[in-house]
Amino acid sequence: MFNIVLFEPEIPPNTGNIIRLCVNTNSNLHLIKPMGFNLDEKPLKRAGLDYHDLAKVEIYEDYDACYHNLCQFRHFAVTTKASKHYHEFEYEAGDVFVFGPETRGLPAKRLNDQRNFANIRVPMVKNNRSMNLSNAVAVVLFEAWRQNKFIKGI
Repeated sequence: MFNIVLFEPEIPPNTGNIIRLCVNTNSNLHLIKPMGFNLDEKPLKRAGLDYHDLAKVEIYEDYDACYHNLCQFRHFAVTTKASKHYHEFEYEAGDVFVFGPETRGLPAKRLNDQRNFANIRVPMVKNNRSMNLSNAVAVVLFEAWRQNKFIKGI
């Protein structure tokens, strides 16, 4: 349904939760190296339960390789630095949502990438740094899926 990109993810349980989320929303997960873990780590497997075999996960050496594979779709960079909120757009099947590493977010090069359709944010209480990555992915992904009438869902 949609494509979730984790740019240099760092925390295994977040990625495990996102694997489970992607399986349950019929979405694809794309991981860009370097990662702060390997896919065989116990915390990642524990968070993803037994969904790993059901997940559609691609791993890339760099962002350009990932972009090349997904260039036919619109790319939304999700960041606390965006001025537009995620709910201000109409999403289409295949849209790509790019999330940065947990401790530092997407780098300026990714945020300023002209290939992005838009940079979007999840609203939060002022002066807070960020939400948990897997929660932010869930918020954005479910809004996009809701807009598409939960196609291929229950």
